[in-house]
Amino acid sequence: MLRASAGWVAARDALPTSVQAVLGYYADSGVLDYGSLRLKSRVDDVTEGLVEDAFAAVEDHAETEFGVPVDFGYDTKLILPAKLTLGYLYRRDDCEDDRADRLTRLVVEALVDGDMRDAINDEEYDDFEVAVGGESATDQQRRRAAELAQGTLEERVEELFSEFPEGVREAYERAVEVSERHQEQDPQFRRLMARAEDGDGDALKAIRVEYRDADFPDPPEAFGETERGLPYIRTQYDRVGVIYEGMVEMYRAADLPVSPAFERSIVLAIIGAQVWLDDVDDYAADMREGQLTPVTAEYLLAGNDREAYDRVVDVANGYLDLAKTHATAADSALTGIATEYIYRDGEPELLPGSR
Repeated sequence: MLRASAGWVAARDALPTSVQAVLGYYADSGVLDYGSLRLKSRVDDVTEGLVEDAFAAVEDHAETEFGVPVDFGYDTKLILPAKLTLGYLYRRDDCEDDRADRLTRLVVEALVDGDMRDAINDEEYDDFEVAVGGESATDQQRRRAAELAQGTLEERVEELFSEFPEGVREAYERAVEVSERHQEQDPQFRRLMARAEDGDGDALKAIRVEYRDADFPDPPEAFGETERGLPYIRTQYDRVGVIYEGMVEMYRAADLPVSPAFERSIVLAIIGAQVWLDDVDDYAADMREGQLTPVTAEYLLAGNDREAYDRVVDVANGYLDLAKTHATAADSALTGIATEYIYRDGEPELLPGSR
């Protein structure tokens, strides 16, 4: 009765999304863990401090170059899995908090460094927040500050790697290699999308076979038949999931224990977030620019907009629901709540054919 009531209350739009997420996860799982809220506050404080330390080093280097004080910020939402992993480790009796904090510093800076590198390669500077001498940076100053920031973090990451066993670096580099190999397929997927938009039946079949239903030649050890049966699992694992599998392997290589159930919950939640948040939000732009994603693929493969919309919802729910199931099995209410938050933060009404 209480769980049913929690589900009803969670559906009220007047509540903050964070409260909806807590109640919604309780309604689904029966887990109401007040301690996870205190844990979230602790984890947020620690990780925000790590980011501030890194950006302070960036500002010092930039001030040396520009000759005046520089304020620097960067969108760091991609470090959510590191926060959740740190929270998971804090709850374990066999984990040393200091070592977990040190490894998380490396993970956070490596993730931000990689994201900055991708943004610079794509000449996307909007997420770099820069003020030079108290004034908003010019385009040239922002570009240079971005390059300094990425270079600074790259140097710091190299130093941090030296503090840990070589297996930590190897886990990171394996994940980056798979991700970069997937990025190299982007021109091929763009060509398929262009042909499919022109009504090429062979291209549509290729999108189904090579993009939506592609299987693993060597499946990740963490995935069972259920995970491998999810649509888009291979391409989205290569696109984003492998980075966070690599993150988990970095913790394990540093002798910080992480269960397979927690690993699955993180990887699936991040793939779900990529589809439900980023790909849904970017649908119109991706269609204009010929970017193949699970969302644009469904609008090409479906018979009409309403069918495509329903398929997108089903795809996202498939990942997020399974992520919550694994979070519960891993005794990580914080991850379950975060996954519920991802679902409630989506804006599917942006899509054609929305209900």
